[in-house]
Amino acid sequence: MRPLRATASRWSRPAQRVLALTAWGWVIWTLLTWTRTASQMLFGLGLAVLVAIGCAALGPVAGPWDLLAPRRLLAIGRLAGRVPLRILRANVSLAYRVWRPRRPLRSGMVVVPTSCRTDGTLTAVGLITSVIVDNQLVDLHRDAGHLQYHAVWVASSDPQDNYRSINGPVEDGVAPFTS
Repeated sequence: MRPLRATASRWSRPAQRVLALTAWGWVIWTLLTWTRTASQMLFGLGLAVLVAIGCAALGPVAGPWDLLAPRRLLAIGRLAGRVPLRILRANVSLAYRVWRPRRPLRSGMVVVPTSCRTDGTLTAVGLITSVIVDNQLVDLHRDAGHLQYHAVWVASSDPQDNYRSINGPVEDGVAPFTS
């Protein structure tokens, strides 16, 4: 399987970029409007082509069909299973802390190492971990490979323990998209 970067560089010619961006735009249009009339679909396709032409000069693009690789489909399935469970667990834990205020609260800022290096993986890990209410991404230090979170419960001062509990499981789920 080709790495995502190699796939994206394959789509580096302007016409190919326009095709990939049109596909992404049309998929997003279809999901947002949720309408399948011919006029709605044609209008969405036309709008997707216009946006794609305008955005093609920004750089290489990976097509939506790249998500259909078996390894990536498996990773999407795992993330789709793990993340809602972590969100549910974090919400229940936070609600319990709010309803029982006598319970000690150890919130704080933690700096956690990350193995992510690309914009896409940093964005995915930051967004997904911030949806889980335990931790909110505050800052990142790309050169040092650190993410800074505001954590509702700081269990340890060891960065590796925090990595395993905060962003490690999400990074493991995002890793198949980059290799």
